[in-house]
Amino acid sequence: MSSPVLLVEKSGAVAILTLNRPDAMNALSIGLRCAFSQVFRDIQADPLIRVAILTGAGRAFCGGMDLKELAGGMNQTGDGDAASGWDMMDAMAAFEGPIIGAINGPAITAGFELALGCDLIIASSEAMFADTHVRVGMLPGWGLSQRLPRLIGIARAKELSFTGNFLTAERACEWGLVNRVVAAADLLPVCRSLAAEMASTVPELLKAYKKLIDDGYGMPLAEAMGYERSLALAYARTVSPAVIATRRTSVQARGRMLSKDETD
Repeated sequence: MSSPVLLVEKSGAVAILTLNRPDAMNALSIGLRCAFSQVFRDIQADPLIRVAILTGAGRAFCGGMDLKELAGGMNQTGDGDAASGWDMMDAMAAFEGPIIGAINGPAITAGFELALGCDLIIASSEAMFADTHVRVGMLPGWGLSQRLPRLIGIARAKELSFTGNFLTAERACEWGLVNRVVAAADLLPVCRSLAAEMASTVPELLKAYKKLIDDGYGMPLAEAMGYERSLALAYARTVSPAVIATRRTSVQARGRMLSKDETD
């Protein structure tokens, strides 16, 4: 019996999704794309899951589209809407909680686009990033040409995309693409810890804050500032002083604990 192409592990409020085609560098076959879209819809519908971690099995995060499958006559979007790359990215974007990209190895072209679809990226020291669209002979359609320049600057993005060269994890961190680089053995523990911290926050606020940032990022600054103010005032009317006082006490206790840990 063959192994599932996408592994799902749920632990409390956190779901870890692992692309599981290690012998093919986790290339995005039609089967994997279908499973990916369905799983993201499933965890969005699961009231217990608040944070997702996305990683890959074996030595790669994702080597991109399954070019063998494409060369064999499969079209780029697959057999029906559920298998399309656009459906994958839509399902990912529809997940209201944070998505942490645990990039364990090479993230190439479509795999790079998956990484960019995450809210933040923690990279193993063995991770690398490459956009090879110009070498394969296709244009990106999952957001790479728009997200990458916004993260690292237009000139750096053009250098990567016009050459197809690899970007190391360390340089990606220097350029602001990656939040931090950790040893391979520490990648999932670090991501689990970060996810647990996010999941410990006020549930509705975590979703609302992600939406606030994402929506505002696409607006001119003045419009975004007004948008933030209107949402802040609307939400403030729904919270009682007693609830704020209780949460303040919890925040202060956590702050004292973290300060103590830093000085020990």
